[in-house]
Amino acid sequence: MFRIIKKSLKTRVVTGEYPQTEAIPAMSPEAVHKTKPFQRSLAIREVDTGSCNACEMEMNALTNSVYDVERFGVHIVASPRHADALVVTGPVTVNMERALKDVYRATPDPKVVIALGDCAVNCGVYKNSYAVIGPVDRHIPVDVRIPGCPPRPAEILEALEALRLGKNGTPEPRSSKAEPPSLP
Repeated sequence: MFRIIKKSLKTRVVTGEYPQTEAIPAMSPEAVHKTKPFQRSLAIREVDTGSCNACEMEMNALTNSVYDVERFGVHIVASPRHADALVVTGPVTVNMERALKDVYRATPDPKVVIALGDCAVNCGVYKNSYAVIGPVDRHIPVDVRIPGCPPRPAEILEALEALRLGKNGTPEPRSSKAEPPSLP
């Protein structure tokens, strides 16, 4: 133990570096169009289809006082009937396929589906497991993919903000009135 402490003090590295992920998540062009009505507030329903709960812990961290996702107008709801977006975590397992499709059908249109974490995007470490029948996009259409194992809360916030602002990162105009030109 003292050897480890001595090495940490000598190299000034206590922990390893967090692996880098994509800056902006993969987002379909339809996702930007679907989210135009939700630019001020977004109700999210979280669906766990067989994950290790790491992504759920990161989603729960969004609601703490450090990130406070509610100040951006993002609310986590208990019913898919009240949701604007579905956040799906984990690979789809045999027992959760039907439940995922039921939740997808119960969510009103227009809806946005977000695959959160490597397991939801491409099955991650659970690939080729006997209980896994594929990633989320094999069962329901996915609009946004947020990679990471698990993605940090800051990365999830960046993805939600990019989705809200649009594909190119510029906010949509709030009114159809043109601004008067500024005088020199």
